Amino acid sequence: MSKPAEAFDSWIRGSFIELNTELENLYFAQEDRANVAGIGDSIKRQLRIEGQVHVLTLLREGNTGEGFASAFNVLGNVGLYLGALRRHELTNPSVEDRSPFPEASALALHVGASIGMAPRFATAHLANRNRSVNGVRKSFTSLGDELLFIDENTRGILLLQTAADALTRVVHLGISSPAADVMFATAKSALSTVIECNERLFERLNVERFFYCVRPYYKPYRVGWQEYRGANAGDFSGINELDLLLGLCRANDPYYAQLLVDKMLFMLPEDQARLRECMTYRSLLDEMVLACESQRRAAWFARSARAFLEVCELFACTAAQHHDQLVRRFIELPAGALKPEHHRGLTASGPPLPALLRSLEKLRDMRMGVPNSPHETRHADLEKLRRALAE
Repeated sequence: MSKPAEAFDSWIRGSFIELNTELENLYFAQEDRANVAGIGDSIKRQLRIEGQVHVLTLLREGNTGEGFASAFNVLGNVGLYLGALRRHELTNPSVEDRSPFPEASALALHVGASIGMAPRFATAHLANRNRSVNGVRKSFTSLGDELLFIDENTRGILLLQTAADALTRVVHLGISSPAADVMFATAKSALSTVIECNERLFERLNVERFFYCVRPYYKPYRVGWQEYRGANAGDFSGINELDLLLGLCRANDPYYAQLLVDKMLFMLPEDQARLRECMTYRSLLDEMVLACESQRRAAWFARSARAFLEVCELFACTAAQHHDQLVRRFIELPAGALKPEHHRGLTASGPPLPALLRSLEKLRDMRMGVPNSPHETRHADLEKLRRALAE
C-alpha cells in the first residue's frame, strides 16, 4: 500500500472505530434507540472531517498501480467511511438525488470500476478478506456484539466455501466415483460446523445491540447519483454455488437469476468467475434423478444418493436457521417495536421489510425443498431419491 493508503487504513482501525463506538453508546442510552438526530453532533463532525482528509489525499494520489489487494483495501475503507456517514444520518438516499460527499464518491467509483466491484464496502471487506493486524480485524465499532457477528459470519462464509469447493470436486469426479465419498464427507463436516456457528451466534448475540448498533451500518447509500444497496452476508459465491450444485435452485429460474445478477458486483472478482463457471454445470440432483432411472440397483447409487441427501438436509438446516432465527428474531420482531418514522430505510437491501421477508421466505423454501410451498421447489425429486433408497 502507498503511504496515504496506509494512513487511511490506520485511521479506520483506530479513531474511526472509537468515534463510532462513542456515538453508538450515546444512541443506545436513549429511550428511543433508533433516534440519531441531534445526538453527538460534534463527534459526527469530527468523523466526517477526519475521514475527508484521507479521502482527499487518496483522490489526489490517483491509481498508484499497487495492485488488487491495495485497491480492494482502499475501496473497503472508503466504503466503511461512507457506511458510517449513512448510519449517522449525515447522508440519506431517500432525501437526496446525489451523495453529499462527492470526493468520497469519486474515490469509490474510481477504485470500484478498476477492480470490477460495486463502489461501496462489500461483505468480503468485513469477513473473508478482513485482514487482521496484531489480532485485530476491521469493524465499525469495538462493541462485543459487532465483533461476535463479524467473527461468526466469517467462519460461516469460510465453511460454506469449503462445502461448495468439495461439491465442485464431486462434479468433476462424477457422482458414481468411489472417491466422491471424501468430498461428500468434507461438505457434511463443513455444513455441520456452520450449524454450530449459527447456534453459538444466536445464543450470544444481544438482539437490541445487533438491531440498533450493528445492522444500521449496512444500510443503502448513494455513491455519486446512484443508490447502492447495503452489503449482505450472502454476497459471496459459495452459498449460490451450493444452491446450484445441489440443484435446489436453478440459474434459469427468473427469481433466482435476478438474485444472481443483483449480487454479482458485490462479490470478489474471483467469486464472480467461480459463480459463472458453476452455472455451466449440471446439478448433482439432476445427475442423481437421471441415474435413478437405470442405476438405482447399483452399489454406487445408494452410497452417493445417501451422502447427497445428507448434505441437502444439513444445507436445509442452515437455511432454516438463517431465516427462522436470525431474520425473524434479530430483525423482524424488533422492527415491530419501532416508531413509524424509523421504518423508512430499515433494510440493507432497500425494499420495505415485508417485501424482503417474502423474498427470503421463498429462498428458504427452495433451499429446504419444502413440500406444498407456494413457490416451486425440488421436493418431488428429493422424495424420488428417498423412495429409491427405501426400496
